[in-house]
Amino acid sequence: MAEDKEAAPRTEKVLRIQRVFINLLDTYSSGNIGKFLASSVVGASLEEVAEEEEDEDENKPPAPEATLARQKEGTFQIVGTLSKPENIQLDFATETYKNISRGDLLMRLLECDTIIYNITESPQQVEEAIWAVTALNEEISRFGKRKVFILLSTVMTWARSKPLDPEDSEIPFTEEDYRRRKNHPNFLDHINAEKTVLKFGKNTKMFATYVVAAGLQYGMEGGILHTFFKLAWLGEVPALPVFGDGTNVIPTIHVLDLAGVMQNIIDHVPKHHYLVAVDESAHTLEDLVKFISRSTGPGKIQKVPKENAFLIKELTQDSIDHLLVNLRMEALFVKENFNIRWVAQTGFVENINNILKEYKQSRGLLPIKICILGPPAVGKSSIAEELSKHYRLHHIKMKDMIAEAITKLEAIVALKERSEEEEDEEEEEEENVEDAQELLDAIKDSMEQNAGKLEDQYVIRFVKEKLKSMPCRNQGYILDGFPKTYDQAKDLFNQFVCGLDASDEFLKDRVINLPESIVAGTHYTQDRFLRALSNYRGINTEDETVYNYFDEIEIHPIYIDVGKFEDAQNRLAIKQLIREIGEPRNYGLTDEEKAELQQKAAEVRLAKEAAEEAEREQKEAAETAERMACWEEWNKQLEEVKREERELLEARSTPLRNYLITHVMPTLVQGLNECCKVRPDDPVDFLAEYLFKNNPETQ
Repeated sequence: MAEDKEAAPRTEKVLRIQRVFINLLDTYSSGNIGKFLASSVVGASLEEVAEEEEDEDENKPPAPEATLARQKEGTFQIVGTLSKPENIQLDFATETYKNISRGDLLMRLLECDTIIYNITESPQQVEEAIWAVTALNEEISRFGKRKVFILLSTVMTWARSKPLDPEDSEIPFTEEDYRRRKNHPNFLDHINAEKTVLKFGKNTKMFATYVVAAGLQYGMEGGILHTFFKLAWLGEVPALPVFGDGTNVIPTIHVLDLAGVMQNIIDHVPKHHYLVAVDESAHTLEDLVKFISRSTGPGKIQKVPKENAFLIKELTQDSIDHLLVNLRMEALFVKENFNIRWVAQTGFVENINNILKEYKQSRGLLPIKICILGPPAVGKSSIAEELSKHYRLHHIKMKDMIAEAITKLEAIVALKERSEEEEDEEEEEEENVEDAQELLDAIKDSMEQNAGKLEDQYVIRFVKEKLKSMPCRNQGYILDGFPKTYDQAKDLFNQFVCGLDASDEFLKDRVINLPESIVAGTHYTQDRFLRALSNYRGINTEDETVYNYFDEIEIHPIYIDVGKFEDAQNRLAIKQLIREIGEPRNYGLTDEEKAELQQKAAEVRLAKEAAEEAEREQKEAAETAERMACWEEWNKQLEEVKREERELLEARSTPLRNYLITHVMPTLVQGLNECCKVRPDDPVDFLAEYLFKNNPETQ
């Protein structure tokens, strides 16, 4: 009966949807765990692993519409917070919360069946995790059903644990030893959080709490080892650094295997509340870095002082602590009780090829392979140079590549001192020296017999070796003017073929107008240029041309007639090629390059603003001067008008003045004198009467 009762809840779990909260869903670890659970069916880990393996794609992240369809079948609904408020909605998440208050966050947590707090990536989340488990414990009376709280912690809380056997330090720790663990000094808050979570998990019927101590996480788009992957992929250092002697053992786990552990805890709700999540490996730091270097980098490592780790900006203090830990651990409970479809059970080194593949796919680090073809002087090298800068590709010039290959052969032949690693392979080294000497002699003979030119078989061999080099395999390349013939193209693979062309007259005019300093020592001299142009036209009128070959293998060339653009810098042709090829597929700009571009943009903006301000001031000054000139001209004209009016009034008033002086003024003076003598009561009336009586005209 007890078994039947125990089976009933499990059946319910399979049929219903479980709501899972995960903090910081937009970070590496939480994001991949969220994607994994969003594509997993509730209760699937209760079945046998063999049954799961029938469908290989079951645990792969699905498309958004697939996730919505799965929810109807009983998958996990993922909700959670974001580390950056500006981040967009995640496809795999049902809800995400930005800038949410503690009160609102608690309400969201109470709506969930399972709460996962990941404190491996952000130490600032430790305090929030302690608050969350404490607040939930206080709300147990409001729980309608059991809730599960999982604290995703780190093995760094075990970093200073004393060996189980002082005489045998290789005995690994297991979950049973968790009470003996001693934390790294920088992870005191983490171990306190672990103790708090375990303390609140006593009422397992309503509130089950778990702590998972995870190893260094790797896989998908990165983790702490992303720094080494990036250094190797960029190929900017001759060797990858190993901090210290590199013999320290680092517990590790693939992030999707860690997600599988989370799924099993939710499904099984085990009685054991402290779990260790690590794979079966016991790799040292040197092992990890060495295999990254061999698989995608220069192939070499260099041991440097531990302090040098602080010189790498991408490595935080927590990351450095993880890389320098020396700890052997075994996930005994997980291995014996959980059903996990492991991605990398045997560890990082044994699965390096798959890990590297998913890393490149997750980050979109896909090589771009281009060859640019066309007649001489059409602009192949200048366009290739600009494209190589834009896409961060390796510009392969045939002359430089051949010289580099010959120099390498000469260096191998001349090498007499061997490194310590090479001493173990002395016989193989001697064979390599003999092969290099034989090839070098054959090349010199070929060049002597062909007036300094190298036969196709050697050129193709050098090109193949160059294209197989790690930098070309990582970022890609641009072949400048190669292949030239159908046979040469057979042995090469390219994604994009750019066919540049122009009329002979256009090319001749371009060469004629080139400065003498550029023409000197090149094939652009008149005789050599015309011969090279004629040779190119002859090769490309045959039935089997290099363009025919690419058409046959469904790589259709991008044809551009640069003569139509009338652009000496080929800017329009470059823009067209960039549109055809698409976006870059690399890491993009570094922080320093972004800062430099921002500074240049700011300088351009300031210069533009200063020019606009100067132009505005100049315009205002011109307008002011024009207004002043107009004002002065108007004043002059006004004065002239006034003068003319005065003269006109003066001229018009003379007859009237003469009349008044002759005929009016004498009588008026007499009247005024008479008025003064008589002093009448009304002087005005008296004067008027006087003037009327004594008017000379009436008399």
